[in-house]
Amino acid sequence: MNREQLDIIKNKKGFIAALDQSGGSTPKALAAYGISEDAYKDTDEMFDLVHEMRTRIIKSQAFNSEKIIGAILFEQTIDRKIDDKYTGDYLWEEKGIVPFLKVDKGLAEVSNGVQLMKDIDNLDELIKRANDRHIFGTKMRSVIQEANEKGIKDIIDQQFEIGQRIFDGGLMPILEPEVSINSKTKKEAEAIMKEEILKHLDALKGDTKVMLKLTIPTEDDFFREIIDHDRVIRVVALSGGYTRDDANKKLEKNPGLIASFSRALVSEVRASQSDEDFEAEMKKSVDSIYQASII
Repeated sequence: MNREQLDIIKNKKGFIAALDQSGGSTPKALAAYGISEDAYKDTDEMFDLVHEMRTRIIKSQAFNSEKIIGAILFEQTIDRKIDDKYTGDYLWEEKGIVPFLKVDKGLAEVSNGVQLMKDIDNLDELIKRANDRHIFGTKMRSVIQEANEKGIKDIIDQQFEIGQRIFDGGLMPILEPEVSINSKTKKEAEAIMKEEILKHLDALKGDTKVMLKLTIPTEDDFFREIIDHDRVIRVVALSGGYTRDDANKKLEKNPGLIASFSRALVSEVRASQSDEDFEAEMKKSVDSIYQASII
């Protein structure tokens, strides 16, 4: 594991950009960017277009290491290039931004009030590819829909089990047990989840360390014990469907929690914008998320 990158992720002020839309969410991401589905005829063209979008974002002057410490990439993105460099290498060598890889394969059907991750049948191969592409860490998402003790326990068990395999493979895992912002029992679910996370953190073997990506909690500063735990490198927050302004306001009430926003980061950029307008929107977004992340 790259020690310089570890120090940045653990200690530097800033936030992590999430640019990891997968095949299922890519059409929505492109539509939000102003590219409709009739602009491409197949998935190859779709992925070409989304890589062009991500390249424009990454090459933006506002997308820099002064305010962004890491970026999460989609699996296909790590094999694509920006200016003749693999995306992970471009991020690190040209931008000073630490690259991560989304490794989950999507969500299973709802059971016991949660959606576990589908089986990651090529995890060992993904870990090898990530190391070959100089990726620092990984991210994997599951979703909690309601305060069901069994379901939440299953989610946390799965996240930590796979997280251990990833750490043992030389990468830093970001565990993401998202609690839906639309859950009618969000606060109760967060309490059960927090208890399970702390149990697992206390039981980690050897020198294992993890990161967590969590929904901004209902109760301000609710994740303090997780943030301060000696097995935790950093805790980052997902925007979860909140607008950027709402997500930033909520984040500001949680010192030590930093952003890892996706939709909220690029909600105002469009393919049709001039370079000047695109840069202005990126700067506005990055600046506001950074300020909310350094409280």
